[in-house]
Amino acid sequence: MTDWFTGDMHFGHKNILKYCPRPWDDVDAMDEGLIERWNTMVQPDDAVYILGDVAFCGPEKATRLVQRLNGKLHLIVGNHDHRNLKSGMFRSCFLWIEQLKEIRVRDESAHRGWQAIVLCHYAMRVWNRSHYGVPQLHGHSHATLPPLGRSLDVGVDAWNWFPASYEEVKWRLRGCEVYAPEMSHQPKSEGGSSE
Repeated sequence: MTDWFTGDMHFGHKNILKYCPRPWDDVDAMDEGLIERWNTMVQPDDAVYILGDVAFCGPEKATRLVQRLNGKLHLIVGNHDHRNLKSGMFRSCFLWIEQLKEIRVRDESAHRGWQAIVLCHYAMRVWNRSHYGVPQLHGHSHATLPPLGRSLDVGVDAWNWFPASYEEVKWRLRGCEVYAPEMSHQPKSEGGSSE
């Protein structure tokens, strides 16, 4: 089983072709191209973490498109997902739906064989355990935001319109500096109060 990360497909969103340099002439070709690229990589038993903005169309069409995607799908909510999340049919496409989620993926080279990852639609400057090197994956910026420390855009526009495997994410993060701003709290004195 492979763990995959992606986001910002914007299925059904005609104007995304104006905003992002995607290689399709119309929205139907884009939807079909994204599904084809996804399904050439992702197997039915793979875990896929979608970091928001699945579709920019009605819930019926969005559900039909998502149901064609391979993998066991998990959703981090993006700013364009709220309308579709009112639909039980759309919601049923995902094993869980969260705003922010800390997950662990299997990695034999990581401490105790697991790598923690923080998932959010939006890029963050600091997050839980960022000062220990835990990565934060996001979407939303459509490949326009440079990485800061170990915060990385996994949206389709940053990955040639494919999902990114954990191994690819790990490779891209290699050598990225751990961002650890100075802590602003003061140590407690012997009596328990701060000085």
